[in-house]
Amino acid sequence: MKSIALITGASSGIGKAIAQQIADQYRLIICGRRISRLKALSKVLSHKTDILIGSFDVRDQLAVSHFIDSLPTKWQKISVLINNAGNAHGLSFIHEGDTQDWDAMIDINVKGLLYVSRAVIPKMIKAQAGHIINLGSIAGTDVYPRGNVYNASKFAVDALTKGMRMDLNTHGIKVSEIKPGLVETEFSEVRFKGDLEKAKQTYVGYDPLQAQDIAECIAFMLSRPKHVNIGDMVVLPLAQASSTLVNKQQK
Repeated sequence: MKSIALITGASSGIGKAIAQQIADQYRLIICGRRISRLKALSKVLSHKTDILIGSFDVRDQLAVSHFIDSLPTKWQKISVLINNAGNAHGLSFIHEGDTQDWDAMIDINVKGLLYVSRAVIPKMIKAQAGHIINLGSIAGTDVYPRGNVYNASKFAVDALTKGMRMDLNTHGIKVSEIKPGLVETEFSEVRFKGDLEKAKQTYVGYDPLQAQDIAECIAFMLSRPKHVNIGDMVVLPLAQASSTLVNKQQK
């Protein structure tokens, strides 16, 4: 029987692409807030694998714990956890930031990752095996103007990944992080609060990464033999040299 992979933020973007990419190799627990999108994805992938839907917000620790603790017996042994759920809210100077935006980024990007990991990791420790992949960002190593709290949340993901790898070292559990650069998804629509024109401009003048590019990299991470752990992977579009340096004359 196929191993089980749990993916958060699977209703769109990178999470959805990951589910599509690895469906042939894993039974999938696809999680997110938008149940209609998860049902649609489940229907598309149902001919490839068994799928269980988890409809919860990673910010809700009780909901996360209840879902993981209530998994049917055949879904208990999670081999892969992909902490993909995350968002950027706003692009403001630190002295002009919206504290609700700050809370959203810290709650989703940091605390949400922790809540899901805390619920799943004991199952991996019991099995003395597993692979955790955290979705970081180059924003977690390269600060940019007006990125402040989003940068901080992704720096936290980087630190947590390293801490997890140390704490789980004796339990046969792999811990990896992938740090994408500019990926064309709903990310900018959320950051700019539905301003589609502003979001579109983020990706004009060059070829950004696509969600599929990141999904393929994650599939490669998962395909390595037992003794190989790709601890850190940075993935950029050709036009991008750093968080702030993008050649928009490339197309």
